Amino acid sequence: QLQLEESGGGLVQTGDSLRLACAASGRAFSTSAMDWHRQAPGRERRFVATITSNSVHTYYDDSVRGRFTISRDNAKQMLYLQMNNLTVEDTGVYYCARRTLVGRNDFWGQGTQVTVSP
Repeated sequence: QLQLEESGGGLVQTGDSLRLACAASGRAFSTSAMDWHRQAPGRERRFVATITSNSVHTYYDDSVRGRFTISRDNAKQMLYLQMNNLTVEDTGVYYCARRTLVGRNDFWGQGTQVTVSP
């Protein structure tokens, strides 16, 4: 079992930065790959970034590569998403989720809203 809670969202302007955090409770966190996903208004939820359990490997959607950085602190059971040079297209609800060995997401947080104004 894994419980996830996102924080750090807010209203920012184009070009600003935000750091999202995801607090995890449950022993599965440190041995699990973790994802960030986002859902823009009126659109389906989409993958943003993933990180392996030991932080050795990360992968990003093309839309955020070079601007966003996913990281984690297993000792604190925290997952992060550093978002730089934000654009209006980054607006949406951001979710953290656990990634299973077969690439599915089985535990999700409730999401945190990020709004980027022009």
